[in-house]
Amino acid sequence: MRIVKIAGGAVLVLLGLLWILQGADLVRIRPILCVAECRPLTGGSPAWLAIGVVAVVAGLALSGVLRRRR
Repeated sequence: MRIVKIAGGAVLVLLGLLWILQGADLVRIRPILCVAECRPLTGGSPAWLAIGVVAVVAGLALSGVLRRRR
């Protein structure tokens, strides 16, 4: 069970870092699948930046990095 938590936390941290970089407009990825209009988003997004920070903190908490050791 511990390995699953660490792996899940690591995936969440990596996704959070990607979302932070995209929200800060440091990384731009072209759309892969478009339903209506296929235009790339321009400019940063404060919402995705905040979601990324929350995801990184949640991933660190899940993997046990933020747990205090006695």
